[in-house]
Amino acid sequence: MGRGRQKAKHTKIARELKYDTYAVNYSALEKELGHHDEDAYVDKWADQYEDEDEGEPSFKTA
Repeated sequence: MGRGRQKAKHTKIARELKYDTYAVNYSALEKELGHHDEDAYVDKWADQYEDEDEGEPSFKTA
């Protein structure tokens, strides 16, 4: 493609992005980005597996 055709194509795309209105679902966006009432960090896998060293003391005395 020549430089003139390439520039025209980029100009056309830039105009479409600038002036076209897109249908945006703002309520879905708000739910996705909004504040959740849940804890900030919840480890959903924390209680699924038993610790390997459970029941053993974390230090050994001599």
